[in-house]
Amino acid sequence: MLLLIFADKLPFSIRVLLESAIRNCDNFQVKESDVNNILDWQKNQQIDVGVEVAFKPARVILQDFTGVPAVVDFAAMRDTVKMLGGDPERINPICPSDLVIDHSIQVDFTRTDDALQKNEELEFERNKERFTFLKWGAKAFQNMLIVPPGSGIVHQVNLEYLARVVFTEDLLYPDSVVGTDSHTTMINGLGVVGWGVGGIEAEAVMLGQSISMLLPEVIGYKLVGKLSQYATSTDLVLTITKHLRQLGVVGKFVEFYGPGVSELSIADRATISNMCPEYGATVGFFPVDINSLHYLQQTNRDSVKIDAIHAYLKAVGMLRDYNNEEQDPVFTKVVTLDLASVVSSLSGPKRPHDRVSVTDMKNDFLQCLNNKISFKGYGISPDAVNATGEFTYEGKEYTIKHGSVVIAAITSCTNTSNPSVMLGAGLLAKKAVESGLSVAPYIKTSLSPGSGVVTHYLRESGVLTFLSKLGFMNVGFGCMTCIGNSGPLPESIVKAIEQNDLVCCGVLSGNRNFEGRIHPNTRANYLASPLLVIAYAIAGRVDIDFETEPLGKTSDGKPVFLNDIWPSRTEIQEVEKRTVIPAMFREVYARIENGSNSWRQLLAPDGKLYPWDKQSTYIKNPPFFDGMTRELPKRQNILGARTLLLLGDSVTTDHISPAGSIARNSAAARYLAERGLTPREFNSYGSRRGNDDVMARGTFANIRLVNKLAKQPGPRTLHIPSGEELDVFDAAEKYKQEGTPLILIVGKDYGSGSSRDWAAKGPFLLGIKAVIGESFERIHRSNLVGMGIIPLQFLPGENAESLGITGKEVFDIHIPEDCKPLQKISVKMNNGRSFDVILRFDTEVDMLYYRHGGILNYMIRKMLD
Repeated sequence: MLLLIFADKLPFSIRVLLESAIRNCDNFQVKESDVNNILDWQKNQQIDVGVEVAFKPARVILQDFTGVPAVVDFAAMRDTVKMLGGDPERINPICPSDLVIDHSIQVDFTRTDDALQKNEELEFERNKERFTFLKWGAKAFQNMLIVPPGSGIVHQVNLEYLARVVFTEDLLYPDSVVGTDSHTTMINGLGVVGWGVGGIEAEAVMLGQSISMLLPEVIGYKLVGKLSQYATSTDLVLTITKHLRQLGVVGKFVEFYGPGVSELSIADRATISNMCPEYGATVGFFPVDINSLHYLQQTNRDSVKIDAIHAYLKAVGMLRDYNNEEQDPVFTKVVTLDLASVVSSLSGPKRPHDRVSVTDMKNDFLQCLNNKISFKGYGISPDAVNATGEFTYEGKEYTIKHGSVVIAAITSCTNTSNPSVMLGAGLLAKKAVESGLSVAPYIKTSLSPGSGVVTHYLRESGVLTFLSKLGFMNVGFGCMTCIGNSGPLPESIVKAIEQNDLVCCGVLSGNRNFEGRIHPNTRANYLASPLLVIAYAIAGRVDIDFETEPLGKTSDGKPVFLNDIWPSRTEIQEVEKRTVIPAMFREVYARIENGSNSWRQLLAPDGKLYPWDKQSTYIKNPPFFDGMTRELPKRQNILGARTLLLLGDSVTTDHISPAGSIARNSAAARYLAERGLTPREFNSYGSRRGNDDVMARGTFANIRLVNKLAKQPGPRTLHIPSGEELDVFDAAEKYKQEGTPLILIVGKDYGSGSSRDWAAKGPFLLGIKAVIGESFERIHRSNLVGMGIIPLQFLPGENAESLGITGKEVFDIHIPEDCKPLQKISVKMNNGRSFDVILRFDTEVDMLYYRHGGILNYMIRKMLD
């Protein structure tokens, strides 16, 4: 009852941290001071105070893109421990860990009845080595569940199946989770505190380590009113994303409260929590209320456990009543949103927080064409604004222009977990087909549900047929287009786009639309509800005013406007209530761990040590522990360093370590071709994260990367001593041969986007010793520290431009022997000038990892001791 007595005014999210600290307090990893600091949150939460606390999550969740390198690291750590004379089986998950294979499937086939089967067959053909390795891991490591491919998206599976809300086995305590994907935050919608961490940090948690974190501020986000009949949860989340990004919540918790929350389903709440990385907070939390418990019943959770969860949360003061103001905690700051103010919206064309109302969409896109190149501009000259491209597809002639839609995808955990928008899309499709509307056959349409439950209720409600008639066939269960696995566009369309320099569009129900992520040939990408994905697919363009321009005409020539076919919220809710039932969840999840015939037939090796295949281009023993000893390495200053890349603001992990297709002219493609692979066999960077040779060559391989040391965008840089412009990997290799350490100089929000550990591992392999920037995304900064790379931050108001740094200087960086977290140090240049930076080791634990050469090196030495 300690929580009830001492924490009645603490934010509910902070109460979860407090309970964990009390339960795990051993005065070693979690100290009594951590408990007291959390209890005194009101005083300690200010960012300028910077109070560090330890947190032990209840479990870890991984997806396969980030999970494969984690299992590779575990296998390599076992080899290293054995080499150093220890017991390799000590390298084993201690914290319960689940891995869901969901990122490998691509949209190679669509618009056919057998598209799902063909895509899954090709997925196994491409990824057999990876899947075999993961199946070995499932046998070799204890306390690890691996959910086979074809089961759904990790975050939706977590929401519908894996989440406990409260652990009820030996001891009752709140569920909490960290995951190797930034959208782990989706589970906050169910009242489970969870967020994304780097794969490196997650591995330490799997091995029983606590997370060191600064006690966060908590922004209270009050929801009042009701959504209109024609607004969707997607519109709501895009509104919140823009609002919170403008407010500035990086590194903070956001906790939703107010009577408006009661109007939102758990799926609606999960949609808002899912987009937490896009508005920049650590979590976007909805405390458990009675509706959360009803959701557990709907998703076929055990009734005895639900009763125990209810009793426990009520007893410790953690069951929320959103209509009871007396329960409202004290927050750092409060902001309010009236749900009635939400209007139909999209976000784009390059960032998820650039919301555009549907009514403004046409003018906004036309303005983007004219604007200079920026997040909201393409720099199209006036005489090229009306450019067109002609092509032939399936024997017919078509014309596309700026704004033409070439990809329309109902995809991603963000929306496919939500029956209201999925059924809404189905009802809109039904009305569209009945009105005689269709989608142009050249537009790449796809439907990739987040779990098997989605296809059940779409079929049961009778709308799946109509989605299929518009081209939205089920193409696979996984992230697919949202992660960049959109598959190829027809060559004739690509040629028309490239020859005429067209800004063509992708419209998707996802959470990320960064440049080069969705497809190299869709320069403009818009996030939208599944309903709007269909609407823009029918229109075939984004520069349409739905209020004044019809989508098409009926068979007798009458115009059909979007308003004519848009289903109301009441209409959708009636269908949802009738068709989304517990039996569907019971049927789907009863067999989820079995997998398909292809999975069951995979023969994985036995043994506790993995038998590495030196010929494999997917799975390779990484060099992270080469030359490692039991003793701590000597600290080395960075002397005579050169700048590998000089970058601007908002460089994302997609820029640093792309997950999409491997370009045929890239360093990674050359490596694979030298090993006898054809371009068809290259697969994606995401699928090859178990091979460091590919991933090092894929670091900074994004075709849209803007490097101020190169003449044009792309994965090139200047080798300064010779004056040669080379591929980034080749330049790094040249510096390595010369014995020259490397640094990066970057702008604001470096490393934003997905929590991608290879965005730190890749630079480490390139020889980068430090990154100097204006600010860092939370997870990426942690990943850099985890790989032994030093994050250094310019002083407020300073940057490379203000300091006159060209990137061609030589740098000396001395790390004091007795340095402290967030200490100022000096960087000296060979032109006689110097400048101060902040050492972004935020905690003593960061310092500890750095002294060991990285977090995994620390864990190995700890296991040896």
